[in-house]
Amino acid sequence: MDERVDKVFMTSSDSADDLVYLDATDALRLFAARALSPVELMRAVIERTEKVEPAINAFTERLFDEAMTQAEQAERRYLGKDGGAPRPLEGLPIAAKEKHAMAGRSLTEGSLVNEGVVAEENAPVIDRIINAGGIIHARTTTPEFSVAPFTRSRMWGITRNPWNPYFSTAGSSGGSGAALASGTATLATGSDIGGSTRLPAALNGVVGFKAPYGRVPGAGVMPNDHYRGDGPMARSVADTVLLQNVLAGPDPRDHTSIAPKYVLPNDFDDVAGMRIALCIDLGEYRVHPEMVANTRATAQALAEAGAIVTEIELPWTHLDILTAQSGHFGTLLGPLVAELTDGKRALVSDYTAAFLDLTAQAREHISYLDSLRAEKRLQLQLAAAMTGFDALLCPTTAVPGWPADDQSPGDRLIVHGEDVGESFWAAMTMPFNITNRCPVLNVPSGHSEWGIPTGVQVVGHPYDDATVFRIGKALEQLRPWAYRPGNRPAL
Repeated sequence: MDERVDKVFMTSSDSADDLVYLDATDALRLFAARALSPVELMRAVIERTEKVEPAINAFTERLFDEAMTQAEQAERRYLGKDGGAPRPLEGLPIAAKEKHAMAGRSLTEGSLVNEGVVAEENAPVIDRIINAGGIIHARTTTPEFSVAPFTRSRMWGITRNPWNPYFSTAGSSGGSGAALASGTATLATGSDIGGSTRLPAALNGVVGFKAPYGRVPGAGVMPNDHYRGDGPMARSVADTVLLQNVLAGPDPRDHTSIAPKYVLPNDFDDVAGMRIALCIDLGEYRVHPEMVANTRATAQALAEAGAIVTEIELPWTHLDILTAQSGHFGTLLGPLVAELTDGKRALVSDYTAAFLDLTAQAREHISYLDSLRAEKRLQLQLAAAMTGFDALLCPTTAVPGWPADDQSPGDRLIVHGEDVGESFWAAMTMPFNITNRCPVLNVPSGHSEWGIPTGVQVVGHPYDDATVFRIGKALEQLRPWAYRPGNRPAL
């Protein structure tokens, strides 16, 4: 800060590490009180990035020069010297998923096929962040075309889990999850078509929200795919609410986006008297003992806080889930990726080639009508199971993680030489993309012996967003996961 600003903004007494793990909501309060400058926070985040990025590899692009200029502008807003009153995200360092287009910036989606492609306009979520005063200081890695539950590509290499680099940061919003866990971003954007926000949130120990279909506007043709949706990632529930309230609302570029804008409250009642269903296996998932234990511990905390928690069974079958998603992806995302990679297959990653083959095979055997019939059965079964309950609690993953290196769509998942099940069924997120009018919040549920966090999904009734945040907030208070000293990655 220059001499003039030094006289107004107090120098933070926190260590640099404490500063980069500051909650967004706390940072805004400190900015408003002139106890912390946006410049000071941005500088700390940039210094943290220089320290940890070589090991984590969460960023595709660093926009640090522009970010420092914007932080100085934000500083002047808080001083009342320039540009009017501070906006909802004023001065916060926010990492954006590379697939969220920024005008004049790369739009490759991690594929050599798209090398040199530049976006012509901002994605709606990018416009929302910029208009709210957020500073996009970096863009984050994904797997190629976001088609994998891990984050590696021929273009960007491997993104590793900050808690244990042997493990994946999951995908497809893996760079965003890793940045939050590393302290190189205060907030981050994600998107979710099969778990791409919730999986990285779970394995990195942060919060991720899959909003119900239409809540957050998208760009291009894919918003018409009702499995998908953009959304917020953060280290706390309050921060997730903050970003979600900026991202939500209709946009004329996305006719599926819902009006009027739904605004989440900032304060929530406790969970006393709520009725919560607990389902460990969602029908036929093989769930690792540590995931079972952490999920049950989470449910027990809610029960001790006065919620009525009842364990239930869901009649979901792998066959219906597989039929629904195979017909869906075989009809929509598969043909889109095939169109983009036509004549350039030699440039794609191994898992993308496998995805193309699997979706082409699915088109031969499963129609979109078959998919919709299976989807309808799953929706009706979930509705019946949740009748009389406010929400459903279940694991986010069936296993506590998977390796970062040499992953392929093989039949078995091997971790430290141990066979822990079928890789295809390691994620427990897809059923709630199939039932995508349900809001789903991932919150941390603990850690595993493998050294990385685990997560649970809080599933609400269609478009009942506030309930999942109410439960998530209670869990944050009952079983704190805040990134305080002693509960951070050892980077």
